Amino acid sequence: MTLKVGLIGTGWFSKMHGELLAVEEGVEVVSICGSSKEKADQLAQQFDDARGYGKITDMLDSRKLDAVYICVPPFAHGEIEHALLQRGIPFLVEKPLGVDMEAPTSILKEVQKQQLITSIGYHFRYMDSTLKARHLLEGKTIGMALGQWMGGMPEVNWWKKQEGSGGQIVEQTTHLFDLLRYLLGEVTEVYAAYAHRVIHSKHDEATVADVGTVTLKLASGAVANLSNACMLSGGGTIRLNIYTDGNNLELTHGGLVEIAGENSHEYKNVSNPYVNETRAFLHAVRTGDTSGILSDYEDAWKSQRVTVAANESAQSGQPVKLADL
Repeated sequence: MTLKVGLIGTGWFSKMHGELLAVEEGVEVVSICGSSKEKADQLAQQFDDARGYGKITDMLDSRKLDAVYICVPPFAHGEIEHALLQRGIPFLVEKPLGVDMEAPTSILKEVQKQQLITSIGYHFRYMDSTLKARHLLEGKTIGMALGQWMGGMPEVNWWKKQEGSGGQIVEQTTHLFDLLRYLLGEVTEVYAAYAHRVIHSKHDEATVADVGTVTLKLASGAVANLSNACMLSGGGTIRLNIYTDGNNLELTHGGLVEIAGENSHEYKNVSNPYVNETRAFLHAVRTGDTSGILSDYEDAWKSQRVTVAANESAQSGQPVKLADL
């Protein structure tokens, strides 16, 4: 069975996913939808028999698709997912699910009603080191976790605007919030503090905070802090450290380091997490077996809820309990 797949979005992520799909056996990228037909046509040239479209309805009316990848900015979610839901087409969405909870919640209700196959692009879950970390945490009492996402400001206009991206916590550091949930369990309360230190003076259109820190309480009794910055002029780091009664773990893009007593072990990532993610989704579309999908829409909605709660806490100056949302 050859799967006919469409891409929505024409940026880096759409191109990357398209290239991975193009080398998978029994998969054809046949449709590209962009913010303009010209952009879609340009990307479509990279794939045999692919056509470009400027409207989601035109794409879906033109060709029968088995699955769709959605790679659009946070503010653009809602209409796209509902159009796919109306046709019962499985989809993979690049995180985050939106800028707030309104669109994701309406989409989730319909996904649950239809029991539609979905996958969300939290690729950290598909890293070799994450699987190893889950194993190394078995039987341990987790005390706390500390995470950092430190870097510069992405050079796309919508990212600098709060209404466009939802801010760094929602658009970028969401990977760490999701990884925290995946490894340590559910979050029950958040308290956040943000500041505008540099970026607003360099970019008149910038409304997002350029530094922020979030303290979290977990259902297990553990606590955590995740901090980020997008004001750096160079360097940066992305990591999650977990401290238990038996070992300390540090996860990065490169892999995992475990320190247990006087012993230290390093486990490097070997496989491509995006490939693992794609193959799990394609297998589910072909067979109905979703066991390989590590983040579906319902689970990703919970990560979205934590990051949006952080935004609400930063704005109000008060802790936000997840049960209250």
